[in-house]
Amino acid sequence: MISKKWNFIVMLTAVFALAGCASTSSTGGASSSPAGTAAASTAPSSAKPAGGASVLDEIKSRGKLVVGVKYDTKLFGLKNPTGGEVEGFDVDIAKALAKDLLGDEKKIELKEVTSKTRIPMLDNKEIDMIVATMTITDERKKQVEFSDVYFKAGQSLLVKKGSPIKSVADVKKGTKVLAVKGATSVANIKAKSPEATVLEFDNYQDAFSALKAGQGDTLTTDNAILYGMMAQDPNFVVVGEPFTDEPYGIAMKKGETALQTAVNDSLKKLQSSGEYDKIYKKWIGEAPSK
Repeated sequence: MISKKWNFIVMLTAVFALAGCASTSSTGGASSSPAGTAAASTAPSSAKPAGGASVLDEIKSRGKLVVGVKYDTKLFGLKNPTGGEVEGFDVDIAKALAKDLLGDEKKIELKEVTSKTRIPMLDNKEIDMIVATMTITDERKKQVEFSDVYFKAGQSLLVKKGSPIKSVADVKKGTKVLAVKGATSVANIKAKSPEATVLEFDNYQDAFSALKAGQGDTLTTDNAILYGMMAQDPNFVVVGEPFTDEPYGIAMKKGETALQTAVNDSLKKLQSSGEYDKIYKKWIGEAPSK
């Protein structure tokens, strides 16, 4: 009788022990289960691995700053057909940044960008930053890190001398407006003159050539860019007051706050030293009279 009772107790104890092991296995092992692995993989893919080099570190390590600039925008970034050099306000600002960051303005590589290609090239790490008449907007802030404002412009209109268009109020139904793909000026003119026809081109030189060929009535973009076109051909003039604010910023890859801080520090040095004013007067000077 005692033997049977003892056997029953041993069996019952074993059952509870097995149940306890099963419970421990199903909960205590959760951190190493497939579900735990899946949870870890949901971390943002853009997060840098511990100890990962920033773009600023990479720039200093390679000893060269790679900058995206325009090749088709007189006064800001235009390739000289004679010597092949790219020249302009943005180019000189980029060289000044290279001098401050690396000690020599020659430690720089310039790559051509357009309004359409500049952010994709930045995302693909083809360039370290964009210095290319890029307006700071809330939408773009979601894609890139911007420096402080380094140039203030405003959208205007370029027309052939004698044109009946004197301001944006004259851009109405039937007016053909030329603009550049990827620029904020496209959305701005559509908002201001929704009945006008907007024709978009890949770059400013193509758009200006189209205007000179009579394919449109006016070309719109930032006034600073239009003044460059006017300097190329005095048969065209900038008309009306600017109808937007276009603050230019230097763009860096999203999350690269160390580089952003370094660039802002460099811009402050350029301002305080008077170097910024020299560059501005060299390329922009006083705006031509309308």
